[in-house]
Amino acid sequence: MLRSNNKDKQTIRALGIDPGLGTLGYGVVSQLGDKLTCETYGVIKTPTDLSLTKRLSLLYDELQKIARAYPPDMVSVEKLFFGRNVTTAEMVWQARGVILLFTAHLGFEPYELKPADVKMAVCGYGAAEKGQVQGMVAHLLGLSKNPTPDDAADALAIAIAGLSMRAYDVNIMKGY
Repeated sequence: MLRSNNKDKQTIRALGIDPGLGTLGYGVVSQLGDKLTCETYGVIKTPTDLSLTKRLSLLYDELQKIARAYPPDMVSVEKLFFGRNVTTAEMVWQARGVILLFTAHLGFEPYELKPADVKMAVCGYGAAEKGQVQGMVAHLLGLSKNPTPDDAADALAIAIAGLSMRAYDVNIMKGY
């Protein structure tokens, strides 16, 4: 879904999310023409001594605060890569469900991107190393150093990749 919350219709604000239950990364990137600007990034951490439902609720509440402070025009979220640890994957799936609900409540269908798609969009190489992605994110956003922690850097990359996918969709709709 393409719509804008911004008064300046030429600027597009993307919220990128790297799903996780213990640590969820987020990054907000705006685009005006070919210029990308980092508005904010960070992580949401949930205490392990809270129940699962309270941890999921905390993620939702914190994402709501970010969306109020930086109203997004679009949301992009990383698709899950199924690892060997099924317990960890289950927790991430549950956090991802909260993210999808949050996105639905904003009125968006999120851009769901595989890790290789994010790397391709940011670095031009789908098997880029984490350091290469972080370096390219810093370069594209004009940051003086690589963003940290890793989850936040990944979220910025996811936001950038989402903006790239949106531009592709807009061009397809225009018939280019």
